[in-house]
Amino acid sequence: MTRSRGEAIRSRRLATAVVAGAVALTCAAATAPAQAVAAPAGTVTLRSEQPTYVNYLWTGASGFQWRARNEISFGTWVGYPGFVPPAHAGPDDLATGTDVVSTRDGAKVTQQHRSTGVTATVTIPAGQTCATTSGWSVLTEDASGTPHVLRAAADGSTTDLPVTGLPAGARPTDYVPGGSVSRVAIVYTLDGTTSVGLVDLRDGTFRTYVTGVAAAPPVRFNDRWLVADWKYLRTDAAPGTEPTGLTRWGADLVAVVGDQLLIGNPTFVQAGTKPALTARSLATGETRTVLADSSGGMAATPDGGALATAGPSSLDWNVHRITPTADGGTATEKVAQIPADRIRVEGLALAGGELFLDGREGDGHRFFSFALDGAGRPAGPQTRRSRALAAPTCLTGDAACPQMEALGDGRVAFLFTDHSGQESVIETGFDTGDLPRVPTADSRGTGRYVLYNGGTPGVQKIVDFPRGATSGTVALSRGRTTAAVWGQVLWTPGSARGSITGRDLKTGRTATTVATGAPCMPTDIQAVNTWLYWSCGATGPAGVHDRAARRNIPVPAGPSPARLADGFVVRENRTTHELRLTDVHTGTAHTRTVAVLPRTDQNTGGSNGRGPWTASAARSPTSPRPTARW
Repeated sequence: MTRSRGEAIRSRRLATAVVAGAVALTCAAATAPAQAVAAPAGTVTLRSEQPTYVNYLWTGASGFQWRARNEISFGTWVGYPGFVPPAHAGPDDLATGTDVVSTRDGAKVTQQHRSTGVTATVTIPAGQTCATTSGWSVLTEDASGTPHVLRAAADGSTTDLPVTGLPAGARPTDYVPGGSVSRVAIVYTLDGTTSVGLVDLRDGTFRTYVTGVAAAPPVRFNDRWLVADWKYLRTDAAPGTEPTGLTRWGADLVAVVGDQLLIGNPTFVQAGTKPALTARSLATGETRTVLADSSGGMAATPDGGALATAGPSSLDWNVHRITPTADGGTATEKVAQIPADRIRVEGLALAGGELFLDGREGDGHRFFSFALDGAGRPAGPQTRRSRALAAPTCLTGDAACPQMEALGDGRVAFLFTDHSGQESVIETGFDTGDLPRVPTADSRGTGRYVLYNGGTPGVQKIVDFPRGATSGTVALSRGRTTAAVWGQVLWTPGSARGSITGRDLKTGRTATTVATGAPCMPTDIQAVNTWLYWSCGATGPAGVHDRAARRNIPVPAGPSPARLADGFVVRENRTTHELRLTDVHTGTAHTRTVAVLPRTDQNTGGSNGRGPWTASAARSPTSPRPTARW
């Protein structure tokens, strides 16, 4: 179970979520690290279920450089174990260009052979623009549209070889390197028709192979084959030979390796199956699977091979190197494991022995949980507790976004605001395909309750989520006051000063009234098990009433937020940035510091928006007293 917060602190928020049997204190949080004073019981990292999409910044014979899509970094270098550098490398041997890294600075292209360290420099002549690089060759284009092949000479000068054979009037639209350092593909238009050919980098001669393709066709090739827009032809075919058409698969053309056209990232797969990297023999038409469970980043390599990602899950996700075999087939080798992306944590909640996290990925979010042992240590893997959710639209005044509370039985309730400003309370956790929700309309019902101070001015609603129901209802709509829910009892200020009254939500009758000793009409009430917390506001006193022992216990007060657990109160000191835990089990308040929080607010939440912390409220004879977690 969890408790609610008062109107004075959280006037527009999902205030509490209640299910019998669970005992927890939760505080939503952001991911900024806290400076710990007490050692944490355990650490978890929220990993993306989606495998990391790999972008290849450079590929070569000795290894590759990669980074995750949308990541801003210089990337990670991976070297192939056992690779033997050539005895000689340089622009005079085009075949060694499979391991060349090229960087351009204005008119200067610096080339380095990665495995031998040999360097060369190409200077782009005035009037030419750089189009692409392939091995030791730099492709440029002059003002007339004529391509040029540039290479470094032994004396440090640059050789300039104009490309011949391009039809008169043709205008290049794209230059595509591929699985060879002796050829580059050129896409051009002539009289409204798009065609594709290859330029031989050894002598600068160009030959057209395929015409009548899309304006921006996919082009893949090696020294044996050219594939353009699902049409293919051998590079040694006689002039005038018509290309052969392929059935379009609704997938990506990845690379040509040996005699195999690799096809991946299909747009459609059968239910219950995962995408695969497939090879289609351009010599025999035979089709086979190269890598099962394969998707994401794929690229041709200049040595006639390819790289592709595959694996059973994001936690076992790998880059595989695909190379040609002597018979025209392919061989695969796992060359790097890719770590799963870390998800930004937007909120924390703790209930029923589980730590719940709201994880933000891109423009959406999803809820996850980790099982905890009796000492609060992670005892199980990350578990998905919701489907992918649209990012909530946060309105002015929202305490946190999304506002979440754990129900204590494996479910989480959260407040969602759509683009039109309509608020709903949504529950998830058991069936990750369904999202029972309750809009702010009135209806009746009983069950597990969420106290909700929504957008309607002055209105407080008790939302009911019966277990297994496909939707929730509003069990009670009332004038807004400070209030809390525990089990099926709604706690509100009584008529006498310092009194708090419990109302049975099923029967509607007053269950009990207790005298807390508060010298005011409480501005904040929280309920957990037999404990009631009250506060007289920012400048007044605060206390806990133990209903089991029928005693009142003063606790530290102040303007900073406090949260009640099962015989504990956790308060955040906004001046010293300390997180303070008060134990009231003995009838006397004993307070200590358990953490120092970040000095900068993480969001605008009144009671849970400052630092990344949550506290367990569970307590048994064999388990230690709860401590703050962050």
